[in-house]
Formats: sequence, structure tokens, C-alpha cells
Amino acid sequence: MVLDGMTQMGLLPFAAAHAVTVAGWPTSSREVVMWCGRQEFPMLRQTITDWQRDDDVHAHILVEDERVVGYGELWFDAEEDEVELARIIVAPDIRGKGLGRVLVRGLLAQALGAGYSDVFMRVHPDNETALRCYRGAGFVSVDAGLAESWNVAQPVNYVWLQRDAVAPGG
Repeated sequence: MVLDGMTQMGLLPFAAAHAVTVAGWPTSSREVVMWCGRQEFPMLRQTITDWQRDDDVHAHILVEDERVVGYGELWFDAEEDEVELARIIVAPDIRGKGLGRVLVRGLLAQALGAGYSDVFMRVHPDNETALRCYRGAGFVSVDAGLAESWNVAQPVNYVWLQRDAVAPGG
């Protein structure tokens, strides 16, 4: 995909070689919690490669001009006929430039292309930057009662978002 006539950008499958790069992106223990709910800092490369062991997890990287600039996962649940977008992060030196939105839209396209129309994500309630990004990419809050029931088993009361079925391209 070409964004501005000069920049080559694309979504590619994650490979174990990318783990060291992605592990270095969280800049604080708080950011690790916001990103993936874990308590470890710095992140370990092995943690990220271990995430790939689940057959229902499909990780992707966003590449811009051959540089890895983003990471995100699709968690497929065939039994529930839904997909969750998860563990989305952008390289710290290029945040705030819209690449998170590009990454989320690319992951959403992958989910829809796989035949899933129910696409969700959960966001730490204190992660305002991520919430703005995801809403800008066409996600809306799920029904409050549904969010409350989903949060019963969660460590925090996440903000649950779903793909807006009436958004352009939706």
C-alpha cells in the first residue's frame, strides 16, 4: 500500500525475528500495563514469541519503507464467530502520526476478510490515546450491560469497543 506517493506501507505476518523490536517499544511499566495488561518491564522478547503459540492468535506487523512500525494481533474465536483486536502498539518515536489508525484499519480488514463481522477490542480505561485512535478507526462502545458482563472476569473494567457496522466500508 502506498500512502502519500512516496511511503510504502503494508501489513505483514509477524515473525519471531520481530519480537526483539516490538519488546523494546513500551517505554515504562505503566505503558506495558496499558498495552497488554502485564506487569513486566522491560518486556521480554520471549513473552511476545510465546503469545504466538496459540493457534487462534494471528499477529501482524505494520511496515513502513521496510521498517517495522507497528504490531497488533487478531484473536479468532470460531465458536463465538468473532474476532478481537489485541495488543496493538506503535513504535514510540513515530506515535501521534496516524499509524495506529492505519494498523487498526488493516487488522480490521484482515478480520472482515476472514469472514468475521463481529469484531471487538478491549482498552484499558486510562488509555485515552488508544481510545481516540480506535474510535477514529471506526470503533464504538459496546452496550454498557454487555461491557459490564464481559468485565466480571477482567482485572480492570476495560472499555469494550466494537466495529461500527454503519461506518464507511462497514
